[in-house]
Amino acid sequence: EVQLVESGGGLVQPGASLRLSCAASGFAFSSYAMTWVRQNPGKGLEWVSSISIGAGFSRTYADSVKGRFTISRDNAENTLILQMTSLKPEDTAVYYCARLRSYCSGVGCVDPRRWDYRGQGTLVTVSS
Repeated sequence: EVQLVESGGGLVQPGASLRLSCAASGFAFSSYAMTWVRQNPGKGLEWVSSISIGAGFSRTYADSVKGRFTISRDNAENTLILQMTSLKPEDTAVYYCARLRSYCSGVGCVDPRRWDYRGQGTLVTVSS
């Protein structure tokens, strides 16, 4: 059974950092591109970042997080990571990891047809 379990969310002040993890199981993690999307209460899904497979991972970021967030993967531990720094109130959202059917970046990645599995999400709240 494919499972994606996010963790690491919480309440932080503006400017703080958080590290989100997505523990993957039930499939060959290293063989799949992965993505992070987020949903702010009352808003639609927003693509955050994607990472490809292979030795030279391709990583792409939404303009809103570029330079502040870093996506990475630990194939030995079957874990997807999102390191978030300089957090802003507008980063407040539920963050989901998803397994991509094929690599994508940009707004098209929020289309659920681009994924086949998604985790339950972890809430990040940035507030003073």
